[in-house]
Amino acid sequence: MNPASPLDNVRIVLSHTSHPGNIGATARAMKTMGLNKLYLINPKSFPDSEADARASNARDILETAHVCSNLEEALGDTFLAAALTARRRDLPHPTCNARQAAIELIRHAQHHPVALLFGRESAGLTAAEISHCQVTVQIPANPDCSSLNLAAAVQVMAYELRMVLEEDAAAHYFASRLPDAASLHEIEGLHYHLERVMIHSGFMDPDQPKHLMRRIRRLFARTRLEKEEVNLLRGLLTAVDPHNSSKS
Repeated sequence: MNPASPLDNVRIVLSHTSHPGNIGATARAMKTMGLNKLYLINPKSFPDSEADARASNARDILETAHVCSNLEEALGDTFLAAALTARRRDLPHPTCNARQAAIELIRHAQHHPVALLFGRESAGLTAAEISHCQVTVQIPANPDCSSLNLAAAVQVMAYELRMVLEEDAAAHYFASRLPDAASLHEIEGLHYHLERVMIHSGFMDPDQPKHLMRRIRRLFARTRLEKEEVNLLRGLLTAVDPHNSSKS
């Protein structure tokens, strides 16, 4: 069943937040734009009175927040995840600006859960965290001071999501039916299956994997795999190495 609003299918995911005040400020930023799903990965302090104070009238967002132990738990049933980063990194995923990301997220959120992932206040997201997302988002900013406060970055993205919904010019993005996309959980199962086959075949040394899996994640992130395509690839892997098939 489709949600009452695509925004109901958008989750904000904060990874390893250090300051509880930023969690509260994020909740307030979300509520002002109509977002309500907050996921927290190993926050340093939560629940916390400072988070409550900064949330103001958005304490209900904090009360229903999901606290997760790892990224896979936070993203598991989503169909599209976008990573927010101010820095360029090696092996970059497809990168878009805030408005482009909002259009893509809302398009998918018509039918499936999607996620916006934000990293630590001091260092942002790790390369490993970014590799779990299909899209990298950069908010255009002064190149001499491009790192936004966490809650400010959430506010910008929440605003862009709402603007996409309210602009008539964006309507054509939602008219066409999306393919039966694979969930991130299904794609993670494919990655795990492929990794085991590569190790078993001798193609990849588990003690010296280098960036091989990150390159593969980048490849599949560009393709936006459909459910049927994941099943096809896993069937191929099982046929190639039937003794090392994965049930993930």
